[in-house]
Amino acid sequence: MNKLASKIKPKSGFSHVLHLGLTALLPILLYVLVRIEFVQLAAALVILSKWRMFAVRPRYWPANIRANAVDIMVGLSVVVFMSTTSVGLWQLVWAFAYGLWLVFLKPGSSVLLVSLQAVVAQLTALMALFLLWGDAPLIVLVAASWSVCYLCARHFFTNFDEPYNSLYSHVWGYFAAALVWVVGHWLLFYGVLAQPTLLLVVIGYGLAAIYYLEHTDRLTDMWRQQFIIMMVIIVAIVLTFSDWGDKAI
Repeated sequence: MNKLASKIKPKSGFSHVLHLGLTALLPILLYVLVRIEFVQLAAALVILSKWRMFAVRPRYWPANIRANAVDIMVGLSVVVFMSTTSVGLWQLVWAFAYGLWLVFLKPGSSVLLVSLQAVVAQLTALMALFLLWGDAPLIVLVAASWSVCYLCARHFFTNFDEPYNSLYSHVWGYFAAALVWVVGHWLLFYGVLAQPTLLLVVIGYGLAAIYYLEHTDRLTDMWRQQFIIMMVIIVAIVLTFSDWGDKAI
């Protein structure tokens, strides 16, 4: 299996360069498909690009899907972002950003890069969720938010060999679902950011930063207090000045 994986995804040499070239071709294909209004085909192409998930016995599929969830979420989110604008320049910007993700960020395996993968995936997936399905039934938004936050948390905690990975991930997913249930009854948007997305971004990234610094023995009491105070202030501002939202559903 390792030999097969090394052939499919080479680590060095000309084959590695060719693999990167083919990987970088995916954003271009997505851009072309969205421009000619084949959005569903572009989304299907993102899924098909992960065919390696199913190149093993079916019992390994759930684990492979969890491992590749952040990549799939980012790819599908990019398709949503490109399809919700008719400006070709912005579509190119999203395609270029996706190329950076595929070539530079996604292959990373360090603690910092894997943490950034989870951070980016949660942000883009929640943005796309509320942009595309903002008027969907609340139960759909709650379930989707739980799934996104749970999978991103699982990806984040795999960095640290956390023994309570599953528990912490479920707690974060439940918190996200509960928050969306509360604020989703009157959904506000700040530009392209829905209020639940903004709140989950602030709280989630603050907690992730504290956990990361704690794990790397760089967290001091002063840093912890600053992170907590900043989170509280930003959340209070968002909830207090809800009339800043320019769209309600």
